[in-house]
Amino acid sequence: MSECNHSLSKPELLQPSESRLQQILNSLSKSVEGGDEDLDQSRSSVLDLIDFLNSISEAALSYPENGNAQNTAFEVLSQVYQYICSPCTDQGILDVLSFELPKAAARFADISDRCLEVAGNVIDRFVSMCSPRDMLSVLCDALDSSSETIKVSGYFTPLLTGLSKVFLSIQRRHFEQVKVAVPVILKVLKAISFESDGKHTELQDLFDAALGIANSIHAVCAKLEGIVNEKLRALLGLYVLQIMALVSVCIDYNVLISALLPQLSSFFPYCGLSYLGLITGSDVDRMTSIAIGEDEEDYMSYLSYVKHVIWGHISDGAVIAAKENLIAVKDELRNDQTKRWQAIGMLKHVFASLSLPWKLKEHAIDFLLCIMDGSISRMYNDEDTDCSSYMPSLFAALKAVQRVIMDASDTLQRRKAFDAFRKVLADIPTSQRFDILKALITNSNSSSMIAILLDIVKGEMHMEICKRENDRIIDTQNKVKHRTFFWTASVLELVELVLRPQKGGPPSLPEQGDAVLSALNLYRFILITESTGKTNYTGVLSKSNLQKTYNEWLLPLRTLVTGIMAESKSDCDQLAVDIVCSLNPVELVLYRCIELVEEKLKHST
Repeated sequence: MSECNHSLSKPELLQPSESRLQQILNSLSKSVEGGDEDLDQSRSSVLDLIDFLNSISEAALSYPENGNAQNTAFEVLSQVYQYICSPCTDQGILDVLSFELPKAAARFADISDRCLEVAGNVIDRFVSMCSPRDMLSVLCDALDSSSETIKVSGYFTPLLTGLSKVFLSIQRRHFEQVKVAVPVILKVLKAISFESDGKHTELQDLFDAALGIANSIHAVCAKLEGIVNEKLRALLGLYVLQIMALVSVCIDYNVLISALLPQLSSFFPYCGLSYLGLITGSDVDRMTSIAIGEDEEDYMSYLSYVKHVIWGHISDGAVIAAKENLIAVKDELRNDQTKRWQAIGMLKHVFASLSLPWKLKEHAIDFLLCIMDGSISRMYNDEDTDCSSYMPSLFAALKAVQRVIMDASDTLQRRKAFDAFRKVLADIPTSQRFDILKALITNSNSSSMIAILLDIVKGEMHMEICKRENDRIIDTQNKVKHRTFFWTASVLELVELVLRPQKGGPPSLPEQGDAVLSALNLYRFILITESTGKTNYTGVLSKSNLQKTYNEWLLPLRTLVTGIMAESKSDCDQLAVDIVCSLNPVELVLYRCIELVEEKLKHST
């Protein structure tokens, strides 16, 4: 070792930096030559080198407009690369440096394209010369320890690229070692995705490196057989799905469609992924069971977006790469109500996400409308069929679609979302539909949404009574007793929920004006319909209910409305005018309801 010349070339741009670097590297070489006796000196030299490199990279990153600082950084890192590639640098020096130098080199990657290339070369050198198992640990530590503090994608790109090459060098326990690395990789990608504004071209390089990881896992799978191959393929499938979701958060939509999406979709056939299995959730559940098991909930937190895939509906290139027939998938969902409900349950993850772009939610709405249109099969129309196990998922999906209705800035998208909402609701058996609507109303804080839901209840009641009347006309001989699901006492509970909230007292006006108006209209409809038909399915005509409605709902509401209207009419500002205009229809319907109830009370016994 002592016969080798470690002196560095001396470019003009490097004077004090070159001299300091030369001293550190010479000290490092001598300390390693000394063996265990100079162990402390060896560690000190490594720390000196890392501190020196960090100061150089920090200077260049802090002043990106300083060309001299960038050139100095490039020259320093190039000299380090020459040092570790020198035949005079033995394995002992590489082993000592391998634990810290990859991380320090990666810090240079965001300075310039030239530095990115050299940083990658430095890491590749260690990957090729050091133990794959050690380098897996080193690179994962470099990724994990910096994911919370470093938010620039350039730092992570060479580390991910190096890790993809490490995977190919692993000789044993392939699945276990890849499984350890995947959460670290995904944690980094998620952190960068959510911090990015989507305008940095470096993100393309970052996700190209993530794609390289997938290619390497695929190559490792090809070497394996049996259960290990099956488990690693399942993990690869979950990794690809998570990448597809993350990449949609931060990369320009057109770039995603044209470049990354088809490449990621090409893994589907190998991983046993089908569009039908993905949209119904069965493939995700199967892969999770194989690769993760039931006792690793913490691990699944890194795969939290694997159910957010709707890409096949967007890109023809993705469909071709995945070797899928999207038309056949849609037809099967139309013809199988169970699978359609499972698909709706999966789509809720897209609708409810606060991170995915609106463009994806728009496509998800279009897909939902597509599988709900036309002649669709309904196997659960039998009133006695138990389908309650699907209701929690459908309820959550409807809640998520509600958010799209309320948050979409585009009128057309709100209209489409509402259309999808109505179609999903109509797909739920009548025996379960009222309970779903009641739960939606109870769990809503939006006056306008509650008003919409109450109007839907009113529409359902109208259809139910029309159907009962039609059946009576057709079946004049056999007096069949028809079950009613909306014409029950429970519907009055919905009215009470608005007109006499659980907190007590009348509702808040004008904030709850839409809901109050809809509740009054619903009550008036029930009262008139029951009176005209000489029925009392809901109990609305019983004297006790009439008195309760009059004294506890209508009179307190009249006092509130009258007071607000009088106060607002005495003011001349625009706010007062708006309040009067918003409460005029409420006042009109309220007084009509009072008149109807007073008339019924006069004739009640």
